[in-house]
Amino acid sequence: MDDHLDKLHGFVDTITSMKETIITNIVLIGQVPAPTFKEKKRTGVFMERLAEFQVDECTTDGYRNPIGIIKGTSEKKPPIFVVAHLDTIFSKDIDHYFTIKENSITGAGIMDNSVGVGVLLSLPEIFRKLNLRFESDIVLTGAIQSLGKGNLRGIRHLLKTWATPIRGAICIETAELGRLSYYTDGMIRCEVDCNISSKNGWEHKFKPNAILILNEVINQILKLRLPQRPRSRVIIGKTSGGFKHGVIAYNATLGFEIQSNSDKMVKSIFNNIKDVVEGLGHEHEVDLKLKTLSNIHAARLNFGHPLVKSTVAVMKKLDLVPISEPSESELSIFLSRKIPAVTLGITRGENYHKQNAIVEIEPIFKGIAQIIGVLMAIDSGGCDEEQLA
Repeated sequence: MDDHLDKLHGFVDTITSMKETIITNIVLIGQVPAPTFKEKKRTGVFMERLAEFQVDECTTDGYRNPIGIIKGTSEKKPPIFVVAHLDTIFSKDIDHYFTIKENSITGAGIMDNSVGVGVLLSLPEIFRKLNLRFESDIVLTGAIQSLGKGNLRGIRHLLKTWATPIRGAICIETAELGRLSYYTDGMIRCEVDCNISSKNGWEHKFKPNAILILNEVINQILKLRLPQRPRSRVIIGKTSGGFKHGVIAYNATLGFEIQSNSDKMVKSIFNNIKDVVEGLGHEHEVDLKLKTLSNIHAARLNFGHPLVKSTVAVMKKLDLVPISEPSESELSIFLSRKIPAVTLGITRGENYHKQNAIVEIEPIFKGIAQIIGVLMAIDSGGCDEEQLA
């Protein structure tokens, strides 16, 4: 391991010399719109680019996740996965043109997750430049249908149908450099829809207002007693509704997320909110519906797990300060299937989830070096024998 660590700063210099290739891949993939469920065009570009870099195998699984495989030197070692989600929150109608300056790239989706996918595409060429060979096959995967209502369907299907054991995985996210996620909270993401037809509105003694009814839902959620242990919270994240200022709103939607490091607590809170929604719908005589958009289970590696310890060592060697937080990414699916994995950030940026998102170019090269350092740690046996807690 120490031998690998000593090479990392030299890796950064070599990767920096490949700046043009890396930025080209980021821009090529990032300027192709890929809203969730409509990633086909970006998948095609992903596959074409991997084929140009002459990976040993380039294919898709039965769910159309694009995959590139770089063969390892040992037929006995299970593969190592490197994954980045392909989809973004922006529709094809949004301008996806990127502005490139000396040390920044600006554009819709650049923070989530175009840099991550562009880096993933660059790895075959980077491995060649660094003259790296691995014992394990390296499986480069662009996961589709990850965000929001996609509910991580792409990676769920891929891992469910993968025929062999998996040695370990690295999930790539654009931001933030220094991020080290090795655990996931249980989560249920929900929407409450309130719909009042104009006919029913006239039949009420007092016209119901969909926005005000959802406000009462929020008030009732805020009254719930949530424990500090297990750590639990409900995040009210999104509201929409109404037609114009002088007309009572007949339709409105509330979006929220239940989070806890206990699946049992997540389910309990969900049931409490379900009772709130059903009760208020009955009392106000309106159509009030609770929908589940996505969910994940709580899972984790221990901090003392060899993969986590090796990742921390790599980051510290590169003068990065590890910052740990739960992740809702593909990491959760690997961990739930007892596959050791971490999520790492590549660079720094601003305006996350906005059309004018901006990332810094210079930190990307150190971000890539950390991925390679962790790959080398896994390939050398850094997490072969450890079982998940």
